[in-house]
Order: sequence, then C-alpha cells, then structure tokens
Amino acid sequence: MAIIQKEDPRLRHQSEHVSLADIPKKAMRDLIEKMKLALRAEPSGIGLAAVQIGVPKALFIVSRYILDPEKTDALEDEEAAKKKKETEEYLVFINPRITKQSRKKEIMTEGCLSVRGAFGKIKRSTNVTIEAYDEHGKKFTRGAGGLFAQVLQHETDHLNGILFVDHALTLEKLKEEK
Repeated sequence: MAIIQKEDPRLRHQSEHVSLADIPKKAMRDLIEKMKLALRAEPSGIGLAAVQIGVPKALFIVSRYILDPEKTDALEDEEAAKKKKETEEYLVFINPRITKQSRKKEIMTEGCLSVRGAFGKIKRSTNVTIEAYDEHGKKFTRGAGGLFAQVLQHETDHLNGILFVDHALTLEKLKEEK
C-alpha cells in the first residue's frame, strides 16, 4: 500500500467524520488493517492517518511503542527493527479531537511519511488531551506528553489537511545513503 506524498491534493482536504454505525463494519476493520500493514512496512513510521493511503476518513493509528520511550529510543540493528515492526501493535483513533493543549510549547524535530526525505523543526504543545473512538466504537479520552503528544498533533493535522511543512520553522533534506 503506497503512502501518498505531499504533492497529492488529497492530503489538503478535511477528512470525513466516521459514522458511529460504520465503526464495527467490515469495511472499517479492513481499512484499519490496511493502515497497519502500510505502517508496518515503514521502518521509521510511528503514526499514519487514513488520508495518507488515500482514504479521507477521520482516522489514524499510532504505534503502541510510543508509550515506552526505551523501545522508541533504542538504536537497533536492521533485523531487530524489522522483527519489532512485524509484531507492532497500534492505538486506533477514530474521529479524534484534541480537547486541551498546554500553553507550554517546545520546538521539536519532525518528519512525515508523506514528506519523504525531509525533516524540520516545529513548535508543538508539550501536552495534549484527545477524545476519540477506538476500533470497537468505544469513546475514550487520553492525555499525552512529549513525543506521544507531538504525534497526536501531527496526525490530527493530517485529518485537517495540514502537513508539518506548513508550520515548520526550518526544513532540511535527509542525506542520501550510498
């Protein structure tokens, strides 16, 4: 499953609200599974919005590893990283809405699977609270700080047609490996 890139106009549209009646349907389960497969194929990916695979639904997934900084920060060899990706589990956020953001902001480094080959510095709230539905249609509220808060803001931006490059204070191209 190809992840669409920044030039694709679909990334610039507001994602559609998911009907609560549609959450338990096979089509939604299939979409979530496609997103998981797409994210598992990305060694450095930790979050993915449905719009990034061309589906304009208000839905994103985030790796559960983000909740364990040791697993996120650990430098692993390629084989270990591949093995981790095969067993990776995801948090599902349907119709997410950030309800609180800290006034405190930090400049953070950010990249995106839809903006390949670039990263930049962006100012984000250090803490957020988000409301959403899980893949079973159960509503939940969750607080987040640090990298998790950053990812929730990044993915929510995708659902609103915003890419991190729109807010970036600086942008740099990644050096190509030979």
